[in-house]
Amino acid sequence: MATCRVKLGSQGLEVSKLGFGCMGLTGVYNSPVPDEVGISIIKHAFDNEITFFDTSDVYGPHTNEILVGKALKHLPREKVQVATKFGISRNAAGNFDICGKPDYVRVCCEASLKRLGIEYIDLYYQHRIDTTIPIEETIGELKKLVEEGKVKYIGLSEASPDTIRRAHAVHPITALQMEWSLWTRDIESEIVPLCRELGIGIVAYSPLGRGFFGGRGVVEELKDSSYLTNHPRFSRDNMEKNKHLFFRLESLAKKHKCTTTQLALAWVLHQGDDVVPIPGTSKIMNLDSNISALQVKLSDEDIKELTDMVSADDVAGGRTHGELEHNTSWKYANTPPLNL
Repeated sequence: MATCRVKLGSQGLEVSKLGFGCMGLTGVYNSPVPDEVGISIIKHAFDNEITFFDTSDVYGPHTNEILVGKALKHLPREKVQVATKFGISRNAAGNFDICGKPDYVRVCCEASLKRLGIEYIDLYYQHRIDTTIPIEETIGELKKLVEEGKVKYIGLSEASPDTIRRAHAVHPITALQMEWSLWTRDIESEIVPLCRELGIGIVAYSPLGRGFFGGRGVVEELKDSSYLTNHPRFSRDNMEKNKHLFFRLESLAKKHKCTTTQLALAWVLHQGDDVVPIPGTSKIMNLDSNISALQVKLSDEDIKELTDMVSADDVAGGRTHGELEHNTSWKYANTPPLNL
């Protein structure tokens, strides 16, 4: 089943309308899959015209990039768009550190190129914003990597409006990766209009609510190894309050003769030609289901009905762990001014 292609941002990057998030292949939501399984899933995605693959140096950690690199050896490099990220690392205590220092940017890029086994990264994101370093310094180093041919396009993830504008003034930002789904909509009032003003594409991560809209936590129990057991929206009390959202979607999915997953993903796909969701999965059956979401046609009335189905007041629990919010949310991602 063919997927259409769209221009991501205004600098020339063209990708498949549906991307593939590779993070789950090396754990997080479930146990890691064997390399041969992960490679077969990526190859199957490509055979179905998904060409945009998203990874990061912190997934695994590092092992996700290695797995993607192994899969890339089976694919024509010129027909694949590889996105990876830098900026998050685990320290000796197991906690996350955020870093955007120029020398760190370069070291991370070189290491990712080596793990992926490629000569350039199509889209290189700052994974989270270092609020101690002026964004101009980080983007300045990324600009050098573009000039050297090691990076084609620059992206940001979970960046504030001020950070986006200042970064874009140093070098055009091609894409902003943000969480966006039926139950995570906080970017719609400020971030989305800004991206459209500046010609920045939007890559939607967790477009299925980390599996919730496929029934995770509702009709499918969480595995003890899943980090979602500690996620606010998946806690026992909050999940009881959130279940009705899934059942509402299930009722509408029957009307559209599709699955809840396909309908939730179709809603994101219909948010604009500049929006590319990157759902991930470790099962080919689920991958095929996600691809079929491209065939779900929604009218303006359908989109409004789905949009109105979930309000912020309906969702119990934050979209991230409270103690991590200041390091992970765009709302706290301003950086200090650049002192010339």
